[in-house]
Amino acid sequence: MSGKIPQSFIDDLLARVDIVDLIDARVPLKKSGVNYSARCPFHNEKTPSFTVSREKQFYHCFGCGAHGTAIGFLMEHDRLGFIEAVEELAARCGLQVPRDTAPSDDAAPTRAIYELQQQAAGYYAEQLRRHPQRQRAVDYLKQRGVSGDVAARYGLGYAPPGWDNLMARFDESGLLEAGLLVNRDDGRRYDRFRDRIMFPIRDRRGRVVGFGGRVLDGGEPKYLNSPETAVFKKRREVYGLYELLKAPGKPPFILVVEGYMDVVALAQYGIPYAVAALGTATTPEHVELLFRYCSEVVFCFDGDAAGHAAGWRALEAALPHMRDGRQVRFLHVPQGHDPDTLVRQEGAESFRARIVGATPLSDYFFERLQTGLNLTEMEGRAGLVTRGREMLGKLPDGVFRQMMQARLAQVGGVARVELSAKSTTLVPQAVRRPSPRRMAPSVARRMMALVLAEPGLARSVDSALMNWLAASNDGELFFLQQLLEIAGSHPHIQASAVVERFRDTPHWDYAQSLLDEERPEGLLEAEFSGALERLRDKMRGERWDSLVAKMETQGLNAAEKAEYQGLMAERLSR
Repeated sequence: MSGKIPQSFIDDLLARVDIVDLIDARVPLKKSGVNYSARCPFHNEKTPSFTVSREKQFYHCFGCGAHGTAIGFLMEHDRLGFIEAVEELAARCGLQVPRDTAPSDDAAPTRAIYELQQQAAGYYAEQLRRHPQRQRAVDYLKQRGVSGDVAARYGLGYAPPGWDNLMARFDESGLLEAGLLVNRDDGRRYDRFRDRIMFPIRDRRGRVVGFGGRVLDGGEPKYLNSPETAVFKKRREVYGLYELLKAPGKPPFILVVEGYMDVVALAQYGIPYAVAALGTATTPEHVELLFRYCSEVVFCFDGDAAGHAAGWRALEAALPHMRDGRQVRFLHVPQGHDPDTLVRQEGAESFRARIVGATPLSDYFFERLQTGLNLTEMEGRAGLVTRGREMLGKLPDGVFRQMMQARLAQVGGVARVELSAKSTTLVPQAVRRPSPRRMAPSVARRMMALVLAEPGLARSVDSALMNWLAASNDGELFFLQQLLEIAGSHPHIQASAVVERFRDTPHWDYAQSLLDEERPEGLLEAEFSGALERLRDKMRGERWDSLVAKMETQGLNAAEKAEYQGLMAERLSR
């Protein structure tokens, strides 16, 4: 991959692009006052609640909560990665994307892996059509009711018996990097997949990143997956997403099942919106990936103890991503069945009815939370509240969190439950400060709105106050310092470009929320000066308290005594 894109280029790019024109080319907009509106492209609605602001260069849906900049819109609507979205905007403006560093040495090997995986997928598909020993694989697929069209849609193939089919056709070192060869300790190598139905795993761009293989002779393991490679991370990929996204129309929901064959069988029966995790439990990365494309996710697992355990793990992965407007439900198929066998037994309509009747996350949470507890006893209710409080603390702020909090109190038989203050955002360990919560307007938040409206105001903030903000343990004040630093260095930067700088940080949601507010009007400089003075008062008050505390315990040095006397004089003069 090439080097990092300079931030200055992204700032300039957002200044050149008109988000109204960008979105209107994909979602026809209508003028509505100073903004533009349409029916939201990210969820089904009859009344338009999707608005686009030319002034803010920002979009927001009041129905599902989707919002962001031009880059964010391309990522969500066109299903692009961040770099791809930047490149798309650059091409629209006739610009070349620069890089801070020379291309990485990893770029060519990564491309080679993608190319080799694609060639291997083509080879396996060809063997399913022509290999002399293909008949068992063909019979298996026919027995499962898989048509040729569906097999072609999912790129199904056949890895014939033998130890060196791939080695005889492709470069061995490339096959090793792609995980298609096994390298023994004694130096011998052989094909990883032999005599198996092959399921190519494609990323959302359609690139083959790995394979799953289903055994035909009853051996073990029943399913064998590619190992993780430079292009294949099981925590971040799901099987069938590319095929789902290629299907016409927006899916009503995404159904998460456990196996490759479940996905293919459901598609055969007219349910083309199923995906499967890749031999691992549902991860938070999976959940967030799926919510990019649909606001409702239904998890479908077996009805045995293992299936319920998998459902609970999926619930835990989903909680941090349950922003208002998103829905998660749970469906457990009868024991002895999986979605593949059940849909073939009862038909598509009955299976769809099961999906429609799936248990909402709220009900599933409290049903499972009570398992093994006697709620007629105080100890049982206390255990439920203690465990529930810790888990619900992972929910993002919003109406859903408040309703779950109230229900926990009701079920536990207490007046009120205070949820854990634990961060609900998945962030790198290196983050210095907590992300600020979205709260009622404060002096700091008002200053942020003023600076986004007029970035040049940031230059009036002195270094002493900036240092105090940077050292603060208050997430909101620390965020203000970062915003002031950006605006002070770039007094003509657009508000959307400022917000875009916080992508992939714990402050991302909070930064975007600032653009949801009304743009400040009137005498911005006078209002900013007043807010600045109130912050300075707070800074001086904290310093006064610190000096008084030290004077009473350790005593002050000469410089601190002079500072104390100066603050005292200020207080007396008021």
